[in-house]
Amino acid sequence: MQDIITKRFKESVESKQALLNNTELTILMSEMAQRMITALRNGNKIMFCGNGGSAVDAMHLAAELSGRYYFDRKPLNAEALSADNAFLTAVANDYGYEKVFSRLLTAKGKPGDILVGLSTSGNSQNVINAFEYARKNDIITIGFTGQNTCKMDPLSDYLFKAPSTDTPRIQECHMLVGHILCELVEIDFLRDTAIA
Repeated sequence: MQDIITKRFKESVESKQALLNNTELTILMSEMAQRMITALRNGNKIMFCGNGGSAVDAMHLAAELSGRYYFDRKPLNAEALSADNAFLTAVANDYGYEKVFSRLLTAKGKPGDILVGLSTSGNSQNVINAFEYARKNDIITIGFTGQNTCKMDPLSDYLFKAPSTDTPRIQECHMLVGHILCELVEIDFLRDTAIA
């Protein structure tokens, strides 16, 4: 039992060390954060989507922006497309599970919005369909995947590939990068004095 615990800790540390050693990642994250800030300041919104654990991560990151992260500041326009159980189950039943995110994006998305898709495989069909809709409708796409080549790669305007093929390690990297992005966005909005 202790061997497994030690092994998982080491794997997690190794994946984070790989992020730390990736000098291009800091540039990418700065660009993603600035694009998010610009979208929000232009009256657009940030939407997140994913399945399973990634659905919960999507809700978590949306809440960090729409609620608060470290500091009190005005709420930011962010939501998770995976949060409405009635919608998800109705559309999955009536149209197929692969349509759940693209259908909601059709209703809510507008040019200049941002769609952040989290998929450890990068091949989740409902996320792919949403990204395809986004690309055709001037919605910016930010992909969070694992290190393998996947269908989300060419559909992502910005692409973060976690340095792992192991689902839990990928999700841990997604949350670390997602949290840092939330912090960078929040810091920019701290100069606005209105707090609700």
